[in-house]
Amino acid sequence: MTDKAIRKFLPLVEDGVITKEALLKARDTARARGIEVESVLLRELRVSREAMLSALARHFGCESIQYDERLPVPSHLFEGLKSDVLLIHQWFPVIIREGKAVIAAVNPESREMRSEAMRLVAAGEYEFRVALAEDIQWLIQDYLHAKPKFIIGIERTGLAFWRNIMAHWRTRLACYRTDMARIRTSLKLLRWGLAMVALGDALARIRIYHPLKPYYGAVLIAGTVLALGGLYDYLRMRGSRMIAPGARTLAEVTNASIQFTERYHMEGTVMEKTKKRMLARMGDLVTAYCSILAPVPASKERTHLARERNMLAAQRTIAGCHRTIYARARTGLSFIRTGIAFMSVGLAMRKLLGPGPFAFLDFVLMAAGLLMTIDGLRWYLPAREVGFDIAKRVLE
Repeated sequence: MTDKAIRKFLPLVEDGVITKEALLKARDTARARGIEVESVLLRELRVSREAMLSALARHFGCESIQYDERLPVPSHLFEGLKSDVLLIHQWFPVIIREGKAVIAAVNPESREMRSEAMRLVAAGEYEFRVALAEDIQWLIQDYLHAKPKFIIGIERTGLAFWRNIMAHWRTRLACYRTDMARIRTSLKLLRWGLAMVALGDALARIRIYHPLKPYYGAVLIAGTVLALGGLYDYLRMRGSRMIAPGARTLAEVTNASIQFTERYHMEGTVMEKTKKRMLARMGDLVTAYCSILAPVPASKERTHLARERNMLAAQRTIAGCHRTIYARARTGLSFIRTGIAFMSVGLAMRKLLGPGPFAFLDFVLMAAGLLMTIDGLRWYLPAREVGFDIAKRVLE
């Protein structure tokens, strides 16, 4: 005698889709893991949904119906229905055809299900069709807003909401990077000004003839104007517009995006820890959290595309966090490099040119270089700590 749990799948054996031994093994696997035989056949034995529905339709002697998010399900059919009630006997009203209410059910022959459907769905006539268990669950989730499996559910509205949140994060990070780019532009102007001040100071103090020596005053004035302009723009940006995201903010944004992608990872998606330093490993994170999603069933194409867009949005957000960290570190290194250069120039001019009418400018250059180096360290060190913090949280 054939087990009741696999009797409805025997047409698959008759059609040569699978062997009876494979079907019995699928039954034993399902029992051992506490899942449905249908799930084992679909996921592990790779039986197509079309073959499954065809076999079930032959077994029950009725038509089959497949989940399709484009089904125009009339709202009055499921109005007032409770998801927990429908899940007991696994059925859902899908369409009205020629005055008949078409009911999708895992077991169209169930008397309890038929009685319940006729009592809860108002219609003149009823037609019962067989459907896969997961299709019934998708119908209930889509139309009755049952608690979803994923963190944001399967509905495109939830996906769009999450994309907007990540887009908001990326916009703020982009604004911050733009401000840092303007900071570096101001630094270049300041650097040019200080370089011209150093040139004017050197021209005023050299004891040999130089073609530009008579114009040292103009060079000094032009350099001073450029340096003050760059300093003013930098201080204005630094004091009024720069609202830097801290280590915790960047870590939380990165973690939230990565946790979102983990919901949709395919089996075997792992991150290889190829770098010795945590900060260096950050470059590997985005690639490790890329997934290719397959729409199941194929009719869920729009939801599938929405999920893919969210995956890409999450990956762009992670990359945006990394770019922001690197932009801040790059800004700090620019200040450190410029500061060390001007300290060296001021010290060299003090030693080589000796006293003169503008010898105090040597100290100005050294002091400016020292201040830029200190400010550069204030930019660079927090960025380095952010990198370590994010890497530690993600790699735990």
